[in-house]
Amino acid sequence: MLFLMNDVVLDLSEMKLSPRLMADRFRALSFPAIMRMGQELYAETPLLHVERPNRARRLAALISAKAPTINAALFVVPGFGANPQEVSIRFAELGRGALDDLLIRQNQGHLDTLACDRQVWRRLAA
Repeated sequence: MLFLMNDVVLDLSEMKLSPRLMADRFRALSFPAIMRMGQELYAETPLLHVERPNRARRLAALISAKAPTINAALFVVPGFGANPQEVSIRFAELGRGALDDLLIRQNQGHLDTLACDRQVWRRLAA
């Protein structure tokens, strides 16, 4: 299963956890708690998806376990030393074709923040 975290495509199949197992294991953890955890992780390490890909993968797996239709998350940190509450979050549901395309571009070294923004997040549009 692929998951887009900011501008990096993560392969969650390496985690060897089925969605049902994840859901059972983290039933007590609420989606807002997972969002806060993500904000804290990104406030501490703004490039978490690049510098700590295993943590980003676990965060993506938690998001996916609680909201199976979500397969993309964008955490925007306003600057180093930001408070977790200042980290904004967006979620998306991408088609398998879009994720496959992003993964191919990533493997070829052509996926960057701008390309990902144009295709998925559209923050720079207008």
